[in-house]
Amino acid sequence: MLPVDPNKKLSFTRSICDGDLVIVYERHDNMKALKVCKDSVLQNRFGVFKHSDWIGKPFGTKVFSNKGGFIYLLAPTPELWTLVLSHRTQILYIADISLVIMYLEIVPGCLVLESGTGSGSLTTSLARAVAPTGHVYTFDFHEQRAASAREDFEKTGLSSLVTVGVRDIQGQGFPDELSGFADSVFLDLPQPWLAIPSAEKTLKPDGVLCSFSPCIEQVQRACDTLRSNFTDIRIFEVLLRTYEVREGKRDCGEADGGNLGSLPCKRRQRSSEGHTAHDNLSYPTVMARPCSEAKGHTGYLTFARLKCLS
Repeated sequence: MLPVDPNKKLSFTRSICDGDLVIVYERHDNMKALKVCKDSVLQNRFGVFKHSDWIGKPFGTKVFSNKGGFIYLLAPTPELWTLVLSHRTQILYIADISLVIMYLEIVPGCLVLESGTGSGSLTTSLARAVAPTGHVYTFDFHEQRAASAREDFEKTGLSSLVTVGVRDIQGQGFPDELSGFADSVFLDLPQPWLAIPSAEKTLKPDGVLCSFSPCIEQVQRACDTLRSNFTDIRIFEVLLRTYEVREGKRDCGEADGGNLGSLPCKRRQRSSEGHTAHDNLSYPTVMARPCSEAKGHTGYLTFARLKCLS
């Protein structure tokens, strides 16, 4: 997911190799992650694709099957991984993730703590944000979920940037050895107010905490706990509205009240027989409209900054 050269610089120019993870893109709502094996094949409705034909090609390549069908081979970025990963829990999606990384002020070299790991959707984006010299410590109380997440991070090449621990953060708090070292803390817990005192100990002065909660009652109780030693408390709810953009044709005879405005309409001259004919020509245009399925409420994001004690 994050190819790194010997000088610890990120590089996205290398070609696909045997054993690499790729995202097979059939269409925007049909993608899957596959490990490249030179003796394997992918068979779908578009035909048979040999993995051996993929090796040596750059990410983003369009490859063809024996029937002439095609797919795209994409690099497993955190954005795409969020769309194809196995859901062990409810996950955070790109709109919430982007706001979390921005308001937690995460940059390369940061040390970030997360609880709980869940399916690892946010963790992969955190790892990219701190790469190549930072680190993410993520904890989940469920041992099997933590093991599955660890396997995913190995698969995506993030194991050097992420440490997965099994721990009940609500009951035990974060490990003492991390006290005072964290630049940012993220909590996705049913009772975040129980973990806030421990998160406070791990944060550096002026460090930022974020808590994700689906219910406003959780937010209110967490804010009551934050008020004593945190400042700049902010709460966000991200409501994303996406649009479909398509190229199409519009008849000149359509009503002038459309979203795209009126288009000129040519009329043929009156024929010698006395009939009037309209030439309803079609004009190519780009049309945008809201998607029929709009995502609603996912959760509330509460941000707070640790006070600097003089």
